[in-house]
Amino acid sequence: QVQLVESGGGLVQAGGSLRLSCAASGRTSSRSAMGWFRQAPGKGREFVATTRWIGTNRYNADYGDSVKGRVDIWRDNAKNTVYLQMRSLTPEDTAVYLCAVDESGTGRSYDYWGQGTQVTVSS
Repeated sequence: QVQLVESGGGLVQAGGSLRLSCAASGRTSSRSAMGWFRQAPGKGREFVATTRWIGTNRYNADYGDSVKGRVDIWRDNAKNTVYLQMRSLTPEDTAVYLCAVDESGTGRSYDYWGQGTQVTVSS
């Protein structure tokens, strides 16, 4: 089992920035993929970013089209934490942001999810 706790959400003005954190505990692995998703009211879950292990101390990152160029994802394995830096935020970024872990490492099928952190962007 893996437990995930997100933090860092809040209210920000359009054009602003936020950094989200997701702390993992339990059966964590540096080879698991860790990702961020979001869900806005009345909409489905949307992929934001993922980081996958590709070799010793090496990870790649993939981003959703709607956020590409405005977010960065990275992880600190010593802290079992994954981060999402978001910038140039718009009201369309308003959503609950959820962290997830894919134990297979592929980043295609996530096994564990956090409860989410609310991000609200005002115009």
